[in-house]
Amino acid sequence: MDVNRAAEMEIFTQVVDLGGFTAAARTCGLKPSGVSKLITRLETRLGTRLIHRSTQRLSLTPEGQAFHARAVRILGEMEEAEREASAGAAPRGHLRVNSNVPFGMRHLIPLVPEFLAAHPGVTIDLVLSDVVVDLMEERAAVAIRTGPLRDSSLMIRKLGSTRMVVVASPAYLDQHGTPRHPGDLSRHKGIGWTFPRTIGGWPFRNSDGIEEHIPPIIARASDGEAARLLALGGVGIARLVRFQLDAHIASGALMPVMENINPGDSEDIHVVYLGRASLVPARVRALVDFLADRCRPPCFKEYYRMRRRQLSEKDKTLLPIGRRLSFPPSSKPPVELMLNPPPRTTCPVLRSTL
Repeated sequence: MDVNRAAEMEIFTQVVDLGGFTAAARTCGLKPSGVSKLITRLETRLGTRLIHRSTQRLSLTPEGQAFHARAVRILGEMEEAEREASAGAAPRGHLRVNSNVPFGMRHLIPLVPEFLAAHPGVTIDLVLSDVVVDLMEERAAVAIRTGPLRDSSLMIRKLGSTRMVVVASPAYLDQHGTPRHPGDLSRHKGIGWTFPRTIGGWPFRNSDGIEEHIPPIIARASDGEAARLLALGGVGIARLVRFQLDAHIASGALMPVMENINPGDSEDIHVVYLGRASLVPARVRALVDFLADRCRPPCFKEYYRMRRRQLSEKDKTLLPIGRRLSFPPSSKPPVELMLNPPPRTTCPVLRSTL
């Protein structure tokens, strides 16, 4: 009987990495019983037990640990060889994309139809959450992240930056008054987050530099869009990214608070993805390039307007409002960064082997 050893190793590593037959089966598009039979068949062929099974959990035998380490290495080398061979091929395959809710709702979702029309061989799962996820655990190939980046194992490409603004509704300010100084926030109601943030306080300028204050939190939101709706409803004061707020500020539905002492800090918006230098799947490269080309927004126009005011007359031509950055022929665009090579993420299983 023919044995597809690559498929066996792939499924075995998925069982180990995901901690069970059911999770591995879901990822690989198989039935749990089929995965269990394949592992049993693998152990029979090798003549040794690789996994201790119990009702509570799975654990590797010493032989299983050694086999897993070698399998990961072999499968990684196979993927690199395939990527090199298919570098010039048309993008195809499945992409799982994770984005924070505000950017996803306002800028990513409207671009999906155009991207899929340009790349008919690609399919997409789109997951929106303001919680920073582990791409490996979520089986995501690409993510949009706003704010400081922590994971050095990811490839990074900057899309732009957006200012932070403290806002409240006119109804809230009429009822509670308008704070004029950071210390006034202690007498107000704030809108916060249900997840930890890198920056705890809200920064404001003073004569000595920057001081941080935050009002007592009366309501917490799981994402920026929910926080925006709470602010519009008059629940309290919120500090949000500017691209969420432009229309509301223009209409008077939300009012900037203490803008005269806003330090002008911004949050960078990046697309991050798994890969290794030039060995990035064509479908991932296509999406990253597409986003970098199209996300020079209305969404970031306000930031570039602020930056253009800070540039000399000579440099202003490099940051035209509402247009993409241009580079002289002799210069190079920003370089993508990667510090540590990431582990594998795909499960190219041949179902015919089961």
